[in-house]
Amino acid sequence: MTDSIESDILSAENAIHARGSSQDGWRSASNFGNVTRLHESAVCAKVSQLIEKLELLIALSKERHFGRAAEACGVTQPTMSTSLKQLEEYLGVMLVQRGSRFVDFTPEGERTLEWARRIVGDVRGMRQEISTLKEGLSGELRIAAIPTVLGMVGSLTTPFRERHPNVRFKIVSCTSSAVLGLLENLEVDAGLTYVDNEPVGKVRTIPLYNESYRLLTSPNGMFGDRKQVTWAEVGKIPLCLLTPDMQNRRIIDRALLAAGTAAQPTLTSNSVIVLYTHVKTGRWSTVMPAKLADTLGFSEAVRAIPIVDPLITYGVGLVIPQRDPMTSLVAELVDVAREVGPSLEV
Repeated sequence: MTDSIESDILSAENAIHARGSSQDGWRSASNFGNVTRLHESAVCAKVSQLIEKLELLIALSKERHFGRAAEACGVTQPTMSTSLKQLEEYLGVMLVQRGSRFVDFTPEGERTLEWARRIVGDVRGMRQEISTLKEGLSGELRIAAIPTVLGMVGSLTTPFRERHPNVRFKIVSCTSSAVLGLLENLEVDAGLTYVDNEPVGKVRTIPLYNESYRLLTSPNGMFGDRKQVTWAEVGKIPLCLLTPDMQNRRIIDRALLAAGTAAQPTLTSNSVIVLYTHVKTGRWSTVMPAKLADTLGFSEAVRAIPIVDPLITYGVGLVIPQRDPMTSLVAELVDVAREVGPSLEV
């Protein structure tokens, strides 16, 4: 990749040929071994630097800004710019459209980015696999989850940790599109999201359970004494709901629209906890997945009433990269998910 590495390799090759002209020198096993080791060391260094440049490219795709990408990778911006130019020279194409700032990736850059994610992901997976063989399953398992499934994450992490106490967990809450973005850029190992509603892209899915919906309201509120309500009736109630960037909100909006009505939110938030604390007062109403409502647990001041006509369900599942073999951590998570999935149905 760099002149110094290529020079080392060339020097090693020249040394081999030079010793080949001297019968006594070439037949020396120690000399041959030294030259071979020099050649192998230079090649390994070249591969390592290539991977580092691919990681910089992935960081740039996330940050869309040279300075922030450099900071995220722990390098200076000049170092990053030089590395990307070297990568472009190596491939013989322009990867990034530049102005005074980052503009976008070229078509060749987008394609290179796909390969970068695959290569870097495989290298990380290989390192993790070797570490597991030496020391057993350990490290950090990173999971991104949409807010409405956070209540069931413990159903996966608890049995996982019982089997592998040396594994740590990092759980982040975000939108369904962000889950897929984090997964694509290798920032998380797996995601928990809807799997049969909006497109999920190039991922492998492991279904867990079907999500149905409840009207959470005061027993004294509108329809609060009912055993069930219709979506058309829900549309008549002022609600507190998640923000429109959340897929759960879009599901609710479509259900109401199909029933000939629309949401009338008096409060919106990207936090389930905010909705929870308002509804818990008994003075607010919302629509919430049945499993989440059961997990949070409400006082007698709140009723969870099934919404029907129609009865709507959407599949929630685990999403992981389309990569074979899976890393050891992801493979174990998949096994746990398949075991506990049937018990998650409400």
